[in-house]
Amino acid sequence: MASPCNDNLLLATDSYKVTHHRQYPPGTETVYSYFESRGGKFPEVLFFGLQYIIKRWLVGQVVTREKIEEAKAFSDAHLGPGLFNYSGWMHILEKHGGRLPIRIKAVPEGTVIPYKNVMVTVENTDPKCYWLTNYLETLLVQVWYPCTVATNSRAQKIVIAENLNDTAGSLAGLPFKLHDFGYRGSTSVESAAIGGAAHLLNFKGTDNIAAIILARDYYGCKMAGFSVPAAEHSTITSWTKANEEDAYKNMLSQFPNGTVACVSDSYDVLNACEHIWGGHLKEMVCDRGLRGAGPLVIRPDSGDPATIVVQVLDILGSKFGYETNSKGFKVLPPYVRILQGDGVSYESLKEILANSKGHGWSAENVSFGSGGALLQKLDRDTQKFAFKCSYALVEGHPVNVYKDPVTDHGKISKKGRLTLELDAEGHYFTTTEGRGDAAKDLLVTVFENGELLKEYTFDEIRQRAEVPLCKVCTTV
Repeated sequence: MASPCNDNLLLATDSYKVTHHRQYPPGTETVYSYFESRGGKFPEVLFFGLQYIIKRWLVGQVVTREKIEEAKAFSDAHLGPGLFNYSGWMHILEKHGGRLPIRIKAVPEGTVIPYKNVMVTVENTDPKCYWLTNYLETLLVQVWYPCTVATNSRAQKIVIAENLNDTAGSLAGLPFKLHDFGYRGSTSVESAAIGGAAHLLNFKGTDNIAAIILARDYYGCKMAGFSVPAAEHSTITSWTKANEEDAYKNMLSQFPNGTVACVSDSYDVLNACEHIWGGHLKEMVCDRGLRGAGPLVIRPDSGDPATIVVQVLDILGSKFGYETNSKGFKVLPPYVRILQGDGVSYESLKEILANSKGHGWSAENVSFGSGGALLQKLDRDTQKFAFKCSYALVEGHPVNVYKDPVTDHGKISKKGRLTLELDAEGHYFTTTEGRGDAAKDLLVTVFENGELLKEYTFDEIRQRAEVPLCKVCTTV
């Protein structure tokens, strides 16, 4: 059976781009384009995911005669005969051995950069392939997705870190405070892998196996994420409501050591916490603490998150007791914790933690799981990503190219060759129209003429992406 996904680079573009080789001015030799976040929800963007795209699509011989013939036949039927750039692709095959005469420069992956700055530049290295630069836009712009997921995830890490700092005085456990539940809600295995890997830059808890494999295969990380035994509704409700207690007891018996998580709202989470976990099974739960066996993590999965978390904390506190930490906030015994995995987003996370704090509970009591809001409830416009041509060489003459729609000046694009630099105070800025200092340019050549020239490891990307509060706490 044929693969449901296209593996032919020549067809990995928008239809209209197949005709663009005829549309540039006569004598065009170079087309130079750039990628940026023009604004959006978050003022800073975590850059990640270009290496995956380059390794997956661009490295080595990616143009063959078979792929050219396939693309020609497809384009003749799809757009009409004679529009496909057959001679252009044959030139790449014959002169360059099927390797792309393209140079890509990019900010190092893991860099957190204010929006409205250049992050990637792309240009052709063979004057006969001027049309190739923007032919690749369709693929390269897809880096918007891992960048946006990583940015959103990092913003949530900052929220959790600040709350831990305020209510616990320690960031212990932060890497496991936001768990990826998004695999099933993704649009494909690949999108789950890409988005999930982006999240793993900030956290280490995940149930997204595809993400771990991508981090391993494309970024050299042997094991980027971890999980624990956990119940789902089917493994609880199959015992029936009358035997709910037996279902929970089975979880404790089957997993006597290490962390175990149990969804507890199949029927009535408040009753489960008060009369089952804190009642009939209390001795078994406490025994985990006596043995140092690892915590029971109780998971609410419905109701208003900010409300239900406090209700569950209050019940568990009354049943298992609590201590008051150095910051003056209540902390459950270490063998009982909560995982809120329903309705968690950047916005609701702040509400949950604020309400918990308002009721005197430390953020160390609660971890979170997120699915749709983590990997799906975002798009290219969340950070207003765009790929635009800013420079061309036409008949030997440089041209600073730009757009500035009278109907939306927010879409104005940058002019000329670009550099990304740091000012005296360490702030990023983009210099346009070729006026930058090449020696100070932070953009690194990562790909040229079919070769990956710079490869980043997952660990170094994580270090570069770390939130400021964690860096301060590490050095203090």
